[in-house]
Amino acid sequence: MKQAILVFIGGGFGSVARYFIGKYLNTSGNYIPYGTFLANILGSLLIGVILGYLSKTSNMSQSQSLLLASGFCGGFTTFSTFAYENQLFIKNGDYFNFLVYTFISLLVGFSAVFAGIYISKLL
Repeated sequence: MKQAILVFIGGGFGSVARYFIGKYLNTSGNYIPYGTFLANILGSLLIGVILGYLSKTSNMSQSQSLLLASGFCGGFTTFSTFAYENQLFIKNGDYFNFLVYTFISLLVGFSAVFAGIYISKLL
């Protein structure tokens, strides 16, 4: 039960952080939802750092990993919003931004995880 509570708390903080990023960066004047993009990229970088650090050292407990990686990063990043925003691009016939947003999100997201793992090796 303790693990579930840690994930719950971390997820709450992550969701609130994502909400504020989206509130200020996802404006109707933008063609690309920058808030969702930024949250997903930062979350990918952070989970790379956390799990990379965890794999090389025993300085982080399983509880800390659950709180930060599963909880915070899980609540902070959002595949469902990413998928919904892409559905809106398709619905509106904006195939160019659909392709750009999808490709860049995946490419930069994966790169951010690898960069996070690399950064963790320097810590």
